[in-house]
Amino acid sequence: MNKNIVIAIDGYSSCGKSTLAKALAKKLNFIYIDSGAMYRAVTLYFLRNNIDLENSKLVKEALNNIHIDFQTLNNQTLIMLNGEDVSKEIRQMHIAEKVSTISAIKEVRFEMVRQQQRMGKSGSIVMDGRDIGTVVFPNADLKLFMTADPKIRTERRYNELIGKGEQVNIEEIFENLTKRDFQDTTRKESPLLQAQDAIVLDNSTIDEAQQLEFALEHIRLIDK
Repeated sequence: MNKNIVIAIDGYSSCGKSTLAKALAKKLNFIYIDSGAMYRAVTLYFLRNNIDLENSKLVKEALNNIHIDFQTLNNQTLIMLNGEDVSKEIRQMHIAEKVSTISAIKEVRFEMVRQQQRMGKSGSIVMDGRDIGTVVFPNADLKLFMTADPKIRTERRYNELIGKGEQVNIEEIFENLTKRDFQDTTRKESPLLQAQDAIVLDNSTIDEAQQLEFALEHIRLIDK
């Protein structure tokens, strides 16, 4: 490919967006950007600093103090919040419970979109999130919209957290996912929507290798 390619992957929580995006980036030697991790990092900062979400001035001041970057170490993508590796902490349940609320704040979305678009100028990228194909990169070369049965998504998230040694309740995870779906699809600022030109990928009954091949097949159709 002789130009910078942008691949946008949107979809619901725990659909495996990051798993697919990472696999595509590795296969194609593209840059991988996890936009969801960026919102989780903002959430972590806000919680640590007790930012009043109703105070627009304080929110803006907090955002001015947040620098988010990605680093690669031993084939792992790390998210850095003001120079600190927060890759593990942002995946904890107390972050998951607040991230949709904080992501819905207009100033937060504006700043993250600005940073994401800046990152997109650095080369060919794969970015996953909820508004990548509709807001961040509406002219992306390929847009995928991922979905899966909520119960299957819950089981995947439960197994992921148990595998990390966390004590979690599967009913609480299902409730959290349902709540996040509602918040993400109904929020005023950049709601989760399927772009008109996005290709739907329902991975309820396929494995990671099959979904990677599905995506690669569509990438091959991009004009060279």
